[in-house]
Amino acid sequence: MAEFDQELDACGLNCPLPILRAKKALSGMDSGKVLHIIATDPGAVKDFEAFSKQTGNELLDSKEDDGKFYFHIKKK
Repeated sequence: MAEFDQELDACGLNCPLPILRAKKALSGMDSGKVLHIIATDPGAVKDFEAFSKQTGNELLDSKEDDGKFYFHIKKK
């Protein structure tokens, strides 16, 4: 598991809320910092891949474990 600077719990939230919350969290972070996101919406996997491509923030990794999805996004 990658190290991170801030954590966002988006469990129970459906699209587009996890992305919106992540966008807001990243906007308050310095460049190079890593945001760890926990989500339960299966659509979040594709959403965060698209979000990273669109915003230029780097999706370091994503994994699924027992119905939860974990992401690490590095702010550009």
